[in-house]
Amino acid sequence: MDVPAWQIILLAVVQGIAEFLPISSSGHLVVLATLLGADPEKFDMIELNIVLHAGTLGSILVVYRKQLYEAFTKDWRLLVLLGLATVPAVIAAVLLKATDADAILESPKVAGVCLLITGAILLLSQKLSQTEESYAETTWWQAWWIGCAQALAILPGISRSGSTICSGQALGLSREGAATFSFLMAVPAILGAITLETAKKLGDAGESESGIPTWLLLLGALVSFAVGWASLVLLLKMVQRGRLHWFAWWCFAVGLFVIVWQMRIGS
Repeated sequence: MDVPAWQIILLAVVQGIAEFLPISSSGHLVVLATLLGADPEKFDMIELNIVLHAGTLGSILVVYRKQLYEAFTKDWRLLVLLGLATVPAVIAAVLLKATDADAILESPKVAGVCLLITGAILLLSQKLSQTEESYAETTWWQAWWIGCAQALAILPGISRSGSTICSGQALGLSREGAATFSFLMAVPAILGAITLETAKKLGDAGESESGIPTWLLLLGALVSFAVGWASLVLLLKMVQRGRLHWFAWWCFAVGLFVIVWQMRIGS
């Protein structure tokens, strides 16, 4: 499948920005594909998905290298909590696939409505009381419910980072604690996505390939890594300053645009 280089770079930029900023990467991907006049499946290419996710995963590993090192060498409890928090998303993904309801993941209308929901969640975050509880003090029930918020973010337009950080704050974690737990949670989530895409790649051996040159895939990974790193650093500064709700206005604007646009198309 022939995809121009500029579209791959654009997708890498969108992936790097929206994967971490609370504006929903899946929602923006659906909207972007539709605006480009393509079926979202056009961009659902195994090799491209793997390298773009690998790029954003790399940015998390760089920013949170100290916390991850301590988790693997000193704090095994945190690893178990991260595993527990991943379970709801796995259950949600399996249910969507089993009920053939995963078609909604490619709907721009669903993305538009869910972007409005994300905006509302972000606005509510500024009303939450502040605590000093760090990510290392996360309890089992907190991890489970934050994981449920991550599962909800399977829907296009629901921001994974926004929903998990806000839910973490609502459950008693500090701003920084909620953000740290949210992005540490992203490691198994993204690794899971890469694993699924790799398994799909192996299962489709011998079938049609995307035809994307290796150098272009590597460029996409590098772009998503660089943009993702910058986005993650920016978001952490915004969280520390209590300005997460600023992103709500972008979600409202894009969500309303998509809804009106889809209504005009359907009329």
